[in-house]
Amino acid sequence: MNALTFRHHIPLSALMQRDSFRPPLNHTQSTVTPQPSYGASTQLFRRLVWEGTIPLEIRIDSKELPAGSDRNLESYYIQAPRISYLPLLLPDIRKHLTDLVLDEHASKALKEEDMWFEEAETGQPMRWHWPLGLLYDHCQGARSLAAHRDPQSSMNLTWTTGPKPRAVPLKLILHLASAPTEKLLLGPGVDACKAAFMGQLKEGDFVRWGNTKRVTALRKADQDGIWDGVKDHNFDDFWKIAGKIFPTTSAPSAQSAAMPHHSSTSLHRPSSTGVSPTLFDRGEVLIV
Repeated sequence: MNALTFRHHIPLSALMQRDSFRPPLNHTQSTVTPQPSYGASTQLFRRLVWEGTIPLEIRIDSKELPAGSDRNLESYYIQAPRISYLPLLLPDIRKHLTDLVLDEHASKALKEEDMWFEEAETGQPMRWHWPLGLLYDHCQGARSLAAHRDPQSSMNLTWTTGPKPRAVPLKLILHLASAPTEKLLLGPGVDACKAAFMGQLKEGDFVRWGNTKRVTALRKADQDGIWDGVKDHNFDDFWKIAGKIFPTTSAPSAQSAAMPHHSSTSLHRPSSTGVSPTLFDRGEVLIV
């Protein structure tokens, strides 16, 4: 898993607004500003969402460090894709943090099923099966809400001049033991994360179409391929499969723009094999 910042250079012309183009004064013929097609705009939006990243600051709980650990390395910083998951970052975190802090014996004895993260300020356990972008927005949103309710705190979050502040890293504490499994719901294994991802795809399919036929009809190779696109952060590999289940990029008609009507007796919750049965009811649905 390469967790470096992913950059994609978007042509300036694709981002121009209609009124931002002005022909030369001596131009004798009318000029029509070229506009990106509906499909191109959708593709651009998908690319921008895909390339979104969040800053993370990770440090090991000092109370859980065994004797012989190197306490000079306090924090590890990483710019991670918003669409990725904590289990996919564990190999990189082990290589650049735990293997350097712990001695060789303790590092080899460390098991991934014993590891878990909590948000530093609130102590809230970070769920393995939530995308990183969702975790970040959830924590930042809760913090903004608390600041809004507290006038003293909200004063520190406002500004009147100068550029907007940069994104603040999400500070996570890495624990090496005593994982609160009843709150995490799933373990840190990649297979469990994949099962949750596929369950979320199925539930998102149900929200869009009223059934899960598009996801359940995928071949095993396609199911593996769409997950590999997320795991490897490969936009083309992901959308090669996702294009089969997500809405098309053609401009919507007036008829198709209307939401489909479902009677209360026709709604059936899709099965999510290997996923917590309350996942859909809590609104933890991945809709891309």
